[in-house]
Amino acid sequence: MPDASRTQHRSGPSAAPTPGGPARNAEHAGEPAGVEGDTRRSVEAALARRVIAYSAAAVSGLAVGAEFHAAVTILETCARSGGTVLVTGLGKSGLIGAKISATLASLGIPSHFVHPTEAAHGDLGNFRRSDVAIALSYSGETEEVVTLASILKQDGVRVISITAGPPAPGSPPSGLAKASDVALFTGRVEEGEQAAGLSPAPMASTTATLVLGDALAECAAHRLGAVDDFHRRHPGGSLGELSKPVMDIVRFVAGKSLFTVPDDVTVSDALKQSEPPGGQGSPLRRAGAMLLIDRATGCLTGLFTDGDLRRLVERDRAALDRPVRDVMTKSPGTLPASALVRDAVRMVRQFRRDEVPVVDDAGRPVGLLDVQDLVAMRLVKEER
Repeated sequence: MPDASRTQHRSGPSAAPTPGGPARNAEHAGEPAGVEGDTRRSVEAALARRVIAYSAAAVSGLAVGAEFHAAVTILETCARSGGTVLVTGLGKSGLIGAKISATLASLGIPSHFVHPTEAAHGDLGNFRRSDVAIALSYSGETEEVVTLASILKQDGVRVISITAGPPAPGSPPSGLAKASDVALFTGRVEEGEQAAGLSPAPMASTTATLVLGDALAECAAHRLGAVDDFHRRHPGGSLGELSKPVMDIVRFVAGKSLFTVPDDVTVSDALKQSEPPGGQGSPLRRAGAMLLIDRATGCLTGLFTDGDLRRLVERDRAALDRPVRDVMTKSPGTLPASALVRDAVRMVRQFRRDEVPVVDDAGRPVGLLDVQDLVAMRLVKEER
């Protein structure tokens, strides 16, 4: 049986929408109205900014010195010798360690996470002398992590640790630092958080640890040249698509599906010469622009788009008999044939170009990138 009071509420005058409409009501559902609600939002905004500020300060204070470069060398040596980087940590540090391990693996450096407690119950068999361990503990005294690092060091496995570091200059190193071949420090950032009235939950410290670990992974990958193969390990993801050579996605290739045109012919002749193989009845889609070249050198001199043609004819129908070099866009922005898809996306977004010529080292056109190639890959959105 329907609830009479609820039915009356829906149909009565009190059901009238509040200012701001349903979207605003849903956004602030459960919040006090009026001054009290505004006060809460103001306090929360200030608190959020404080958390963000402490995390930013923790990251900006990270040191990149001799120890950091030594750690990168250890990772490089491990990868080149066929070893694996095993990352370990407990609690929040363990979660951060899993992410660092995932970053290493995605960059082509074999890695997986090992729980420090599980290691004492059989997972030590995962470690070999050619491997490297990255051990995480903010205090540097987490018993399970320190014990694991000590065992690994005795077994000849190299250990890189990331901790907060000593509480004060001259203080003795932590147990984990002692058990490490290289000890990296984030700095003791949590004291500042607690002094500012923030909760004791790890926040800035875990952020700093994550950034330092990702920096190690990126630098090691660059030494190994592994970054260039990123797309091979992510063939189905947008990150991998962005790392592909741009010529892998270009449909209009010079000499195959696209004819270049000397810039000394008339606009009318240029239109005829730019037709794809097979003429107008060809199943190939016509490019939205023609590439103009110097007849002697074959180098790109200009671009003439369908939009340029439409605007030209609207102004002067006799313009079709003018040399195309007089009306083309001279020295258009180009992409080198060695460019990646992410370079093309950046150019399209920055300069809002629908067609971008791709040229070789000598400046000769090898293809034409159409923005629809990127739209089809969902890397840019089609503007309406």
